[in-house]
Amino acid sequence: MTTSSRSSAGSSSWQPARIGEVYGSGHPVFSFEFFPPKTDAGANNLMRTAADLKEHVEPDFISVTYGAGGSTRDRTHEVVTRIQNELGVTGLAHLTCVGATAQEIGDVVGRLEKAGVHNVLALRGDAPDPEAGFEVTDGGFAHATDLIGFLRENHDVCIGGACYPEAHPEAVSAEADLGYALQKQAAGADFLTTQLFFDQSLYFAFVERARAAGVTIPIVPGIMPVSNVAQIQRFTKMCGASIPEALLDRLRPVQDDAGAVMATGIEFAITQCRELLEKGAPGIHFYTLNKSHATRSILAALR
Repeated sequence: MTTSSRSSAGSSSWQPARIGEVYGSGHPVFSFEFFPPKTDAGANNLMRTAADLKEHVEPDFISVTYGAGGSTRDRTHEVVTRIQNELGVTGLAHLTCVGATAQEIGDVVGRLEKAGVHNVLALRGDAPDPEAGFEVTDGGFAHATDLIGFLRENHDVCIGGACYPEAHPEAVSAEADLGYALQKQAAGADFLTTQLFFDQSLYFAFVERARAAGVTIPIVPGIMPVSNVAQIQRFTKMCGASIPEALLDRLRPVQDDAGAVMATGIEFAITQCRELLEKGAPGIHFYTLNKSHATRSILAALR
């Protein structure tokens, strides 16, 4: 496969890239994450958003998540396949261990491969009921490392994994959490993408610790531009990330003004991304919440 992840207008020879190779191509890699809608109308709206991003900013790839508890597995497959085959943008499909056996996951990956999708992000996934905790499905996987190893052994795909600059909320310690990143590499992961964060120093400190521990694969910063104050506070609480007080001081006075919150979030993200790229990050992965305005504005400023 070619390492070019973006199609040229009218090109019939374009082929999707293996994302692990794109991170070694010498240019900053920009990618976007969508979540799959529940309806056909929502899927069509998402495709319009993806097409808008492709036209204006030419993403290197677009990823599509699972819904809570793996509830949108079929829709994820449908959307990521459409993005790649209809828009000519390399697609990456999320996979989780939630509610699925190894056989079922293998079947999903086989369908993706037949559709030409050869990039996956392997995650343990969140429990459908957070209070009950994560339960291993009979015949399934307990950890992302197990899923990564299964994929590496049984499928010809490029595999991404997740990592956590502020540690996974279930980790017993930051050092133990870092150990899982190293295990993911050993199991066959080609790159790691971070959980969202708002303090660049956390990313750089994590990368330094990871390199010292032996992690050599690309570590990609994940950025979520703030568009809603209550929403971002809810997200960070769930994933164990923090919001710098300086950012909250800027958001609180305008939290009821959607336009002002959006403008503040975009300005802050631009500053984040510039420093990340200037200091060696291999690219930026944007958590878009299925909207294109913020990421378009950020990339216009960066470029």
